[in-house]
Amino acid sequence: MAHHAVWGLVLATFVAAFVEFVEALTIVLAMGLTRGWRSALAGTGAALVALAGFTAVVGYALATWLPRSALQLVVGVLLLIFGLQWLRKAILRSAGLKAQHDETQEYREQTQAARAAGEQRRFGLDWFGFVVSFKGVFLEGVEVVFIVITFGLNAGNVPVAAASALVAGLVVAAAGVVASRPLSAVPENTLKYAVGLLLATYGTFWSVEGLGVLHGGRSLEWPGGDLALPVILAGWLVLSRILVTVLPKVRAREKVGA
Repeated sequence: MAHHAVWGLVLATFVAAFVEFVEALTIVLAMGLTRGWRSALAGTGAALVALAGFTAVVGYALATWLPRSALQLVVGVLLLIFGLQWLRKAILRSAGLKAQHDETQEYREQTQAARAAGEQRRFGLDWFGFVVSFKGVFLEGVEVVFIVITFGLNAGNVPVAAASALVAGLVVAAAGVVASRPLSAVPENTLKYAVGLLLATYGTFWSVEGLGVLHGGRSLEWPGGDLALPVILAGWLVLSRILVTVLPKVRAREKVGA
């Protein structure tokens, strides 16, 4: 694997995982400070165990059962699904049609819900704090798992992708311990925009290569190979900026017409 490809894999996985872990941290902090750290950390630990098992099963299944072209198609489609979701939200936020994601506000809402919830204990734990922490970490973690598996399998280096995501998690956890509050200073919306572009770019690249499974089973080749990636990235960036400019005008016309 080329040196530049390794660093590209590390950077893309780290940034994507970092954003997801920041959102998970907000939920765990809210539960820990309002419902108790024992339950919040127990829920977090249970979610991490579940994610480890989920990663092993899904990663083994994809790597073992699918030929390379089919794997590329599956990986590409998964990345496009995640990437276009992130990119859509980033475009709407940049265009002023959707509120910017605010970790402080998210923390406030989670805290209010925690304080309003009734008291219920199971296995010596506050059940609300445990379940919400488990759900938050697991759901955010599933996206990280898919990103790690898809990037890692296609690049032929799952351990590097997993290590990069692990480092991102440790960085977020350490920052959360030091700050003891949501990481609202992190430019999360900008990072999500960048990650959305990256995921859409790689998703497009690998989906097209994987279409070879429909024509003889061999992967298709992009003109120029990996050099097509910057071109695809530029295409998604230009398209997104056009939409940022056009969508507010379309929305304004719809309001006038109504």
